[in-house]
Amino acid sequence: MPGKAAAATGQAAVKPAPNGHAETTFAEHIATGRLTAQRGLYAGPAPIVSKDLYSELEFGSVARERAEITLEPGTKVTGNTYFGRFPASYWQRWTHVKEVTVEAVVTGDGTLTVGASDVEGDARVVAAEIVKGASATKFTLTAKLDKFYDGGALWLDLETEAGQTLKVEQVRWTVESPEKIRPTAVTICTMNRADDCLKNLQALAGDISSLDTLDAIYVADQGTDRVDSRDGFEQVAKDLGAKLHYITQPNLGGAGGFTRGLYEVAGHTATEHANVLFMDDDVLLEPDLVIRMTAFSNRTVDPVIVGGQMLNLLHPNQLHVGAEYANLNTLEPGKPVEHSLSTADLLGIDEETLKPNRQERRLDAGYNGWWSCLIPYEIVKAIGYPMPFFFQWDDAEYSYRARGAGFPTVTLPGAGVWHADFHWKDWDEWHRYFNLRNSIITAALHSPFNTNLVARVLAAQVVRYLLGMQYGLTATLIKAVEDFLEGPEILRDGGVAAMKEIRRIRDDYPETKRYNATDVPGIASNDIGILNSAPRPSLQRVILLKRVLDRILGRHRHALGAVPTDEANWWHISLFETVVVTDASQEGVRVRKYDREKMFTLAKRAARVINRLRKEGTAVKEQYKRATPELTSRENWKRLYEL
Repeated sequence: MPGKAAAATGQAAVKPAPNGHAETTFAEHIATGRLTAQRGLYAGPAPIVSKDLYSELEFGSVARERAEITLEPGTKVTGNTYFGRFPASYWQRWTHVKEVTVEAVVTGDGTLTVGASDVEGDARVVAAEIVKGASATKFTLTAKLDKFYDGGALWLDLETEAGQTLKVEQVRWTVESPEKIRPTAVTICTMNRADDCLKNLQALAGDISSLDTLDAIYVADQGTDRVDSRDGFEQVAKDLGAKLHYITQPNLGGAGGFTRGLYEVAGHTATEHANVLFMDDDVLLEPDLVIRMTAFSNRTVDPVIVGGQMLNLLHPNQLHVGAEYANLNTLEPGKPVEHSLSTADLLGIDEETLKPNRQERRLDAGYNGWWSCLIPYEIVKAIGYPMPFFFQWDDAEYSYRARGAGFPTVTLPGAGVWHADFHWKDWDEWHRYFNLRNSIITAALHSPFNTNLVARVLAAQVVRYLLGMQYGLTATLIKAVEDFLEGPEILRDGGVAAMKEIRRIRDDYPETKRYNATDVPGIASNDIGILNSAPRPSLQRVILLKRVLDRILGRHRHALGAVPTDEANWWHISLFETVVVTDASQEGVRVRKYDREKMFTLAKRAARVINRLRKEGTAVKEQYKRATPELTSRENWKRLYEL
């Protein structure tokens, strides 16, 4: 869910492929040979990525490069790693494929072994080959996909004895091809992240010879600092040739940027069988993700949304979540599904099982974030385009709408990109408006939408915000609920006016601004000492009532103090008259000051609008349902793109 922050102006424009070729026309490819499902790689796309995510040295000495590995005598290397594993359980459950072949070009002497796991992570050997005196010789091992329904994976292990050396390269996991291969278009939505976007284009260009199923790359540039202004753009455009289509358009947020790829493919396809792969502009890309996701989509029995997983960019060994869902009734996105890994160190050990952190059990996802997500065109044809949400919850709404039409979402292990860690982004930002408003709309469209329950959830948030002196965040919530109650008309411009208005509203609240810790207005740096929080109260309701009463009466235990971001809980912050709270980004601080008048004014406004939601929400829900076909139509997006 990209944060495309500033507004770009001007008419939408599509540039032809930079070498002058006409727009891509999508048509299915005639299959030749076997389909590559994933490559065996031994190093990541950047030095910050540990090679142990691709293979692990169990003993001995090894040299690992991107596409090859060399084992010294007395060495064993396992591919039972995040990127080394073949997600056998997912292939058995969702595809036509009955067996998979691992191919490798080998020089030297040693043993190649295909290992397998089950739902408990217990390992077994399913195929092995002893190599003697090989000289750039191709070896093939085959494994059946027949004992993985609930979980488990396959991987390639390599081993040498004393006196042996072994070089392995060109490792490919291949499956039987379908009669025709679906064409795929990557769509990158970008907004004033020109350098990041260019790096990902360069990564794709550097691997383009291996991306056989990739027909086109669309860049929807919505910013004022444009990608084509960079020195390297001309060269990458030359390298990508007719595959690259660079588009400039008004800023319509992540929803508008990603939807542009769907719009373009739909307008230039000669077949309903095509894929559009969304990719965020600021990820560190593993190009093999394109191969893994497109191959899987090419072999599924029925069309499904195929999601890639997110690894944390600041902590490259961490998996954000194995698969997630949204609790629509309580407006909560990003909930790990049962048995899912969550913020897991992929090179670490599970504290309960004492086994390596591997996602053995197959999971059903509710939705997938659009940092990398593949949508087959058949689904677009059946349910329409995304909602014009600007951004946030657009991915969840689309997946739940698709699920309602019989198209589930599959989050594919091993198909991963690195994206900025979510917990390093502060919650008290302008985009919280879209998170709240769009969550309510999504709940209205795809859940029972118990307005009494939703009202209680929002009221609880208001109480916490006001106790924590987050008056701007409270005003943000109020505006989100008010705009939901306005009905579908609030979405007619794609969110542009709402983005400008919520920023204007928040400018009136000083605690929404970030400062350097040594340059806080009106407070001497040396006067700000840390006051730590007590643990979560055991009698929360009693403490809550006490804190509310203290706030009403204007009583404070502390006049001033500093609080770390992970201790900025309502029961602690509500003890202060003024508190300096570390921003979640760790790049500065926010200053929250008690303001009795603001507190009462906002509390009254919040009570009125939440009561309106409780009474009017069901009727407004029906308005959104009636408007959805038009809002998600091609004609509506054509209007928004000013085409």
